[in-house]
Amino acid sequence: MQKSQRTKQLTTMAMMAALAYIVTMVSKGLPPMFLFLRYDPKDIVLAITGFIYGPFSAFLVSVLVSLIEMFTLSETGVIGFFMNVLASTALVAPAALIYKRRRTLKGAVYGLISGILTMTLVMLLWNYIITPIYMGIPREKVVELLVPAILPFNLIKGSINAALIMIIYKPVVETLRKVHLIPQSHPNTEKAQSRAGILLVSLLVLATSVLIVMILNGRF
Repeated sequence: MQKSQRTKQLTTMAMMAALAYIVTMVSKGLPPMFLFLRYDPKDIVLAITGFIYGPFSAFLVSVLVSLIEMFTLSETGVIGFFMNVLASTALVAPAALIYKRRRTLKGAVYGLISGILTMTLVMLLWNYIITPIYMGIPREKVVELLVPAILPFNLIKGSINAALIMIIYKPVVETLRKVHLIPQSHPNTEKAQSRAGILLVSLLVLATSVLIVMILNGRF
């Protein structure tokens, strides 16, 4: 990689890290989605980073943001840092890896679906292992929460983030290209109708996910 391109990549990754931290900080004011489980939108920024530069770059940004969060916003210390990185990587890495090999709308959709499923399975396992340690509750209580709380939380959080990624990815990338932080792409062969359909489905998924959260919390 040429020095100028490397500098631009590092600059863009630093911007993404700052943006991910900002959206995390703003989301701290939101009420918990389920019990003690809070929605965090930073995976949106991390996934866009992964789509642009690949899964390893997204992982590095995730580690940086989670590290800063641990010292400034989080009350869960090293365990919270580990769980943050684990959750983000489980979602973003499969999505970015699949999209890297198939840079199409379908590739992005398949990647995000794979990421949601991977994150959900990974977090079910690690919440079972870690939650009793840092929350000081019996493991049996955690088992009781796996299906009614932790499972839907991760599926819904992943769906919300995936929908928002599909909605804002193209405008973000086009903006970065206009300011010459990332190179121009090859000619786009995707049909406008396909993108419109994906946007419509993304909006529907987003609205449905938010509605489910409201219903489960007795707000609708």
